[in-house]
Amino acid sequence: MGRYILLLFSLLGLSACTAPQPKNIGDVCDIFDEYYDWYNASKAVQKKYGVPVSVSMAFIHQESKFIGDNRPPREWFLWIIPGPRPSSAYGYAQALDGTWDEYRRLSGNWGADRDEFEDAVDFIGWYNARTIKRTGIPSHDAYRLYLAYHDGAGGYLRGSYKNKPWLIKVAKKVERRAKLYQRQLVQCREDLESGWFWRTLFGQENRYLQPPLG
Repeated sequence: MGRYILLLFSLLGLSACTAPQPKNIGDVCDIFDEYYDWYNASKAVQKKYGVPVSVSMAFIHQESKFIGDNRPPREWFLWIIPGPRPSSAYGYAQALDGTWDEYRRLSGNWGADRDEFEDAVDFIGWYNARTIKRTGIPSHDAYRLYLAYHDGAGGYLRGSYKNKPWLIKVAKKVERRAKLYQRQLVQCREDLESGWFWRTLFGQENRYLQPPLG
């Protein structure tokens, strides 16, 4: 009996593990090739909130490099004693505890987890949609949206980022990443859209998957 209980807990532990980091995070087509459900989730966010897939994915690249259980590194004392983490940021979107609780409450997505990609990308869409409504930033403007993502809409409107050259540098990097992902999506979107049926039917993972001949 004890063996079966141990096996059950082992299976539960495995099911709770986050997806491994994609093999090539520099190419959004390769990411969606590896995790096709991420494409569907990102596309649903674009439809729901108006935030482009490329922008959402660029945010996640910057925040966590697509590592689902990512956290800020701990501070260390004397190089051997682990100290506290600088913040409660966690997951794909590096959302703080309080912000995530607010998202779950206001969105009604009470079961959302920060280490689940579908929930994290929906959070990014939700957060950016609120920023867009308050600030008037265009939905495709990854640079300004990221400034507001880091400092909040209020901070952005006050210009708090102007005294943070490091944040401006990071936001420009996110902008470049979003533009790169968008160019890549232009090349593979048709394959992503047409290949879903065959992927589902045959369980194959190939960007250039074609229907079987004959």
